[in-house]
Amino acid sequence: MTVFSEKTIKREEIYKGKVIDVLVDTVEREDGEQAKRELVKHPGAVAIIAVTEKNEIILVEQFRKALEKPIIEIPAGKIEKNEEPIKTAFRELKEETGYEASHLEEIASFYTSPGFADEIVYVYEATGLTVGEQELDEGEFVHVVTKTLAECEALIKEQRVHDAKTLYAIQYLKLKEKDL
Repeated sequence: MTVFSEKTIKREEIYKGKVIDVLVDTVEREDGEQAKRELVKHPGAVAIIAVTEKNEIILVEQFRKALEKPIIEIPAGKIEKNEEPIKTAFRELKEETGYEASHLEEIASFYTSPGFADEIVYVYEATGLTVGEQELDEGEFVHVVTKTLAECEALIKEQRVHDAKTLYAIQYLKLKEKDL
């Protein structure tokens, strides 16, 4: 197997934000030439697949400024500094939806955009759900919705479900349903 790498010669921090940092690296490629790499550093996130006793998927609808529209997604959130991903998952499920899980199992992780970002999303499946009150952060506006798998597939066609983590979750549940 061929191993590829690039040697970082210089790193410039362009922006340090609350959610992301932006860097520009000057690298030496395998062919000896130099190139610039624009990078986004992110602490990582979690996403939670939660299905009610009525076999409905717990989702949240919220406005996404980058898209200039609301979309429907599975609950998710950013990992805080020194926080274990599973703790983030328990916290975010409760905060965004009001649901609490007695158990979370990590089923996958994936990089969202490895061409320029290091963000990794850990996907958990929640079981033993009980419902309570949302605990939204100040300035967070999230509407909880529950949908069947068939309804979610319709939302995909309408592009109301339009993000990778939720598409992954729906595919996971479809495959799981076939195994039952």
